[in-house]
Amino acid sequence: MLDLHRLSLLRELALRGTITEVAAALNFAPSTVSAQLTRLEKEAGTTLLVSSGRRLMLTTAALGLVKHANQMLAIMEEATAELAAAADTVAGTVRLSMFQTSALALLPGTLRLLSQKHPDVRVEMTQREPEQALHDTWSGDFDIVVAEQYPGHAVPQLPDMISTALVEDPLRLAVPKNLAAGITDIGGAADLPWIMEPAPAASRHWALQQCRVAGFEPDIRYSSADLQTHVQLIEAGEGVAILPGILGGYRPPDVAWVPLEDEPRRQVFLAIRQASARHPAVVAVASALQRHAQHAAA
Repeated sequence: MLDLHRLSLLRELALRGTITEVAAALNFAPSTVSAQLTRLEKEAGTTLLVSSGRRLMLTTAALGLVKHANQMLAIMEEATAELAAAADTVAGTVRLSMFQTSALALLPGTLRLLSQKHPDVRVEMTQREPEQALHDTWSGDFDIVVAEQYPGHAVPQLPDMISTALVEDPLRLAVPKNLAAGITDIGGAADLPWIMEPAPAASRHWALQQCRVAGFEPDIRYSSADLQTHVQLIEAGEGVAILPGILGGYRPPDVAWVPLEDEPRRQVFLAIRQASARHPAVVAVASALQRHAQHAAA
């Protein structure tokens, strides 16, 4: 009989690539992971792993076991959700991943709603870049991810994931107030320093394309994943940036906002695994996110 715990370790190896990364993710010693995978090979009666340089490659038999492990773990997750739904109270820990601006705009209000309606639900939030967080949620590291999709920049379509729209977020050019009179579109900022998120962020790729479509290559002087830093640099007169409307009420008086052609919007959405979609605590957090997003967008 194959051991499900050891099968889950094989699945983790398929997802993460090395025993060291599996051990770090699960808080195990690498030697423990290696020993468990060796035992799994003995249980299976066939070779599951072969060395390729410093990495271990999964054999065809191992990849077949990973497929079955995914199915079994999903069934167990669905069973756990059904048991939780039968309980008298909504309780449990929900692991949530958000990107910076969504956390700034949505997390405090979402937590307030939860504390009022479901005080026994605990939220653990980790800030992570959306595309990586989508994959991490699919693999089981998180229960819910809040992610983004820019116009013309499709996010990865992962199997057995359910997505729900939260808000359509307008994108605008933010410029120093003292320069606003001479800038009516993105082309007016061609000769100014630009502030963007570091590569390979989708926001940077999208902003670069907007500049190139407008006929210029931007002088990217500052790269930061912190959009509040972007705003502060603009406020100080040091550059311009394309920023999302979800920054909400954070509108310093020394920053002017210039509409972009066709009024582009990024899609902010949440995604969960289908297997956990009925878990009451997951439903409670997802519902609170949706309610607060609707309120914030109003």
